[in-house]
Amino acid sequence: MDIMQFMQLIVVAILVEAIWENIKMVYDKNKINVSMIGCLLLGMIICVLGRLDIFKMVGLELYIPVVGYLLTGIICSRGANALHDLLKKIKSIKGE
Repeated sequence: MDIMQFMQLIVVAILVEAIWENIKMVYDKNKINVSMIGCLLLGMIICVLGRLDIFKMVGLELYIPVVGYLLTGIICSRGANALHDLLKKIKSIKGE
């Protein structure tokens, strides 16, 4: 495994954690959070229509492109602050 593959693996781990944390907020305090579902759907729709894929941005093309768009939409559903924090983590790992 070269250094680029290792960095991609770390970035994927960060992205998976961010995606999971967003999905967990759908069911909050023993009830469904309708607002979070709306944010998730809106984020996914916009990323599919705009063909935005954070995995591709870090050098990983997924076998089924729409999956990358949907996962990016889940990440974007948290808003600009959460996305900024996530990108800061990724940049620190890549050494930029």
